[in-house]
Amino acid sequence: MSGWAGLFCDHACLLGEGPAAHPGLGRLYWLDILGRHLCERPFSGGTTTLHDLPVMASMVARVDDATLLLGAEDGLYLRDIATGRMRRLVPLEADRPETRSNDGRVHPSGALWLGTMGKHAESGFGAIYWFFRGEVRTLFSGLTIPNAIAFSADGTRAIFADSQAGTIWRVATDPATGLPTGDRRVFVTIPPSEGAPDGAVIDEEGLVWNARWGGASLDAYAPDGTRVRSIALPARQVTCPAFIGPDADTLVVTSATEGIDPDRTDDRFAGRTFTVPVKVKGRFEPVVRVA
Repeated sequence: MSGWAGLFCDHACLLGEGPAAHPGLGRLYWLDILGRHLCERPFSGGTTTLHDLPVMASMVARVDDATLLLGAEDGLYLRDIATGRMRRLVPLEADRPETRSNDGRVHPSGALWLGTMGKHAESGFGAIYWFFRGEVRTLFSGLTIPNAIAFSADGTRAIFADSQAGTIWRVATDPATGLPTGDRRVFVTIPPSEGAPDGAVIDEEGLVWNARWGGASLDAYAPDGTRVRSIALPARQVTCPAFIGPDADTLVVTSATEGIDPDRTDDRFAGRTFTVPVKVKGRFEPVVRVA
C-alpha cells in the first residue's frame, strides 16, 4: 500500500461527495451534502469558494461552460455558474422527503445515472435512475446506499455498488443511450471488516479507482475485478475520486467528517479533499444531455 501526496483543499466537509472537473474552466466542483455547499477550486490551487445551496445536493455535472447540473434531494437542478441561480429541471422522488440523491456519473452518451437513498440509510430505500434528454427511467431499485457509478470510456460497461452490501456490480450498456443491455454481475465484494465501496471512476486503461469508505484508501481494480493497487489516505471516510488537471492525469478524492469524534488525532484530516500521488490516464466526464 503506497501513501498519499497531499491536500488539494483543506476545507473540512461534513460529507464531501460528487467531485467533477470542468476542463473548460479549469476547476473542480464538489458537494458537501450535509453542509449544503457547492465547493469550487481551480485545478492549480488558490481559493476554495463555497456556494450556499437551497437544497441538499450530492453530485454535479457539466451542461456547458455556463451551466452545471446538480443532483439534489428532490430532483435535478440547472445552476447558472455566473449568477448561482438555480431552477429545478426534473423532479426526482420529490414526494419522498425521507430520501435524497447520492452518487451519480455521466455516461459517454451524455446520459446521467443518479442514485437515491434514505436520509438515514434505511434498508432498501435506494434506487438508481437514468436521465437522458428530459426522460427519466428507474434502472435498479431495492438498494440501500447506491455508489460507485462509473462507465468505461467506450460506453459499453457500467459499474455500480450498494455500499451497505459491500458489493460492486458490472453491467453491459448501450454506448448510444447508456441503458443496461444485460444482467448485472458481481465485480468486487469487500468484506465489512475492510470498509465499503464508495465513489469510483474508470480511467482510459479500464482501471476502476474506488474510494473505500471506512478503509482510508483508494483502490484500483483491473477489468476482471482483481485489486492491483491500494493507496493509503489520511482519512478513514474517503468518498469519491475525480480526474483533474489539464490532461486529466491527476486524481483527487473527497472525504467526510460525518459521525467522527472531532478530538480523534488519528483522523484529523477527515473531510478534506486529497491529491493522490499517481499519474493516470484519466478522462473528463462528458457533458450531460438535458435536451
